[in-house]
Amino acid sequence: MKRYFVTGLLIWVPLGITLWVISTLVGAMDSLLLLLPEGSRPKDWMGIHIPGLGVILVFVVVLTTGLLTANILGQRLVKFWEEVLNRIPVVKSIYGSVKQVSDTVLSDSGQAFRKALMVRFPHGDAWTVAFMTGAPAPELACKFDEEHIAVYVPTTPNPTSGYFMVVKKADTIELDMSVDEALKYVISMGVVAPAPRPAVAAEPACKPVIRPKTPVDHNLPG
Repeated sequence: MKRYFVTGLLIWVPLGITLWVISTLVGAMDSLLLLLPEGSRPKDWMGIHIPGLGVILVFVVVLTTGLLTANILGQRLVKFWEEVLNRIPVVKSIYGSVKQVSDTVLSDSGQAFRKALMVRFPHGDAWTVAFMTGAPAPELACKFDEEHIAVYVPTTPNPTSGYFMVVKKADTIELDMSVDEALKYVISMGVVAPAPRPAVAAEPACKPVIRPKTPVDHNLPG
C-alpha cells in the first residue's frame, strides 16, 4: 500500500501544483478586468464571469504595445515616457534597475543566460551549475590579466536567489545542455537529470575535462 500511495502522489502532486500555479496566474490576470470602467467589463454585459478573459486582455495589450512601439514614433513616445519616469526620485531607481535587467535578459543580442556552465563553488574541490550572464564591467575587467566572465550561481530549490560571481573563463566548463535543462536540474536538486546526448560517431558521450585547480580560500564566511 505504501508503494501504491507514493506512486499516486508522484502523479497527483505535480498535476496539482501545476493547476494551482495556472489558477493563480489566471486569477491575477482576471483581476485586471476590475481596472476597466464600470459597464465595459465583460461581466457587466455578459452577465457571467468567464475565467481566462484577463489572460486574453493581457496578451492583446502586450501585443498591441509591441506593435505600436516597433516604429519610430512609438520609440519616441517610449523615450519620452522613460524621461518622465527618470525624473521621479524613487521611481527612477526602481524602473531603471528593472529595465536594465529585463533588457539584458530578454534581448536577443545579449548573452545573459545563454549558456550553462560548471564553476568551482563554494570551494576549489566542488563544482556547481551556473549560468553565464556576460562580460564583467570594464572597471572589474581591467583588474585581471586573464579573461574573466560573469556568472550567476542559483540556489536550490529556489533559483531566484543565488550568487553573482566573476570567474576565470579558463576555470569554467561549458555544458552540453540547454539553459532550461540546467535550470530543471538545479530546481530538482539533481534528481531530474537532462537526457544524455547521442554520441557522435565512435566518440564517448562524455569526455572528462581536466582543469587546473585555482587556489581558493576554503575559509569562507559563515
